[in-house]
Amino acid sequence: MAKITGFMEYGRAKQPYRPVEERLLDWHQVMAPWHIDPLKEQAARCMDCGIPFCHQGCPLGNLIPDWNDLVYRDQWKDAIQRLHATNNFPEFTGTLCPAPCEGSCVLGINDDPVTIKGVELTIIDKAWENGWVRPEIASRKTGKKVAVIGSGPAGLAAAQQLARAGHDVTVFERADRIGGLLRYGIPEFKMEKRVLDRRLEQMCAEGVTFRTNAHVGDTVAVDDIRGEYDALLLAGGACAARGLPVEGCDLKGVHQAMEYLPMQNRICEGDPEPEHFINAAGKHVVIIGGGDTGADCLGTANRQGAKSVHQLEIMPKPPEVRAADNPWPEWPKIFRTASAHEEGVERVYSVSTKRFIDDGAGNVKALELVTVKMNHENGRLSFDEVADSQQTLACDLVLLAMGFLGPEKPGMLEQLGVALDSRGNVVRDKNWMTDVEGVFTAGDMQRGQSLIVWAIAEGRSAARGIDRYLMGDSDLPAPLD
Repeated sequence: MAKITGFMEYGRAKQPYRPVEERLLDWHQVMAPWHIDPLKEQAARCMDCGIPFCHQGCPLGNLIPDWNDLVYRDQWKDAIQRLHATNNFPEFTGTLCPAPCEGSCVLGINDDPVTIKGVELTIIDKAWENGWVRPEIASRKTGKKVAVIGSGPAGLAAAQQLARAGHDVTVFERADRIGGLLRYGIPEFKMEKRVLDRRLEQMCAEGVTFRTNAHVGDTVAVDDIRGEYDALLLAGGACAARGLPVEGCDLKGVHQAMEYLPMQNRICEGDPEPEHFINAAGKHVVIIGGGDTGADCLGTANRQGAKSVHQLEIMPKPPEVRAADNPWPEWPKIFRTASAHEEGVERVYSVSTKRFIDDGAGNVKALELVTVKMNHENGRLSFDEVADSQQTLACDLVLLAMGFLGPEKPGMLEQLGVALDSRGNVVRDKNWMTDVEGVFTAGDMQRGQSLIVWAIAEGRSAARGIDRYLMGDSDLPAPLD
């Protein structure tokens, strides 16, 4: 552990952020780096808890007390070795993960939890600054070839692990750049793409081959992949977006979040503005969905110069502190304010959209909303409309950020003929293989929409399954086995 009395001497400090008035003027990352001495105090709060429940809260099994102690003692090189032992991409999780580990921190029973995520991010930032992150090239090649379909966090984690085990790995990505949602779903202000690019450079040096504009099941034949590679990993994510089938949903100005966000990301990459650019500048924007994707749309709309932004959520406003039926070490279902919310928004809870209103020319001009009351009956959740609660909200642009229904079925999945579960996700066995011999799966494609930390953990675990399948055994770590 770090300082024995640290948790009694120091309070939790918030991750530093750039001032709102400054960060709204650019697309650079909103977080500011920690100064080392205050961060060491945060690491010192990690207590001698006996059983570190943060391990249970983290799907990767990160050795959190170990590297908190090393940071407190200024042993940064040892800290990054411990961090990389369980996590291929701590700069991704340290930036994007909601930190379920902090929700399970033992100190959180009666105090604010340790700032685990901030310590994690500072460790990896310091490692990059000092040149400690280098390619780990396999000492011998196996002669086996693996195709990874999808270049999000699950696919990248698996590809890196398999390459380090000596396999020839090719990652297929249907977009024009590698990264999946890391590239085109996460806004630049949330994670600058240089952070992704430097990892991709490391992976190229380790022998991973990347193929872009390669849509397996469309521009790349499934049979060709099956014939050329000894194993396939399906890591294409859960890209089937949830729609809102109400009157007027086909009006101009109503868009899915993943139609909207990639356009701005491409511009930040240096691409020209597309012909049908979805721009919030000067518009009254309504975002339907209160999760992370909605917050990403919010931050993007404000930077584009939206006149106003409302974010709608069908659920009631969460409490400020844990409710009695939400005890530690469960994930705390409490009211949270993302950095994007600090930049300007009207958050509206317990409402449902009844219809989109036409301006007479095929464009959306308003939404009709109704207040709803949440009910739990026989273990099922429902929302009942409150009588005489209708209201109209003016808008020029509606962004649907209501999550995803699972993987896209047409194309690759249908052609492979893999089994799906009742939710439409790909079925796999304990070795991460589907019911099709030699075809494996990991990440949101088999789990459904989830967190980046789960994707990386599943990618690492699937890599072990593939290595075991190809070689008869495996020394690769598998956090979820």
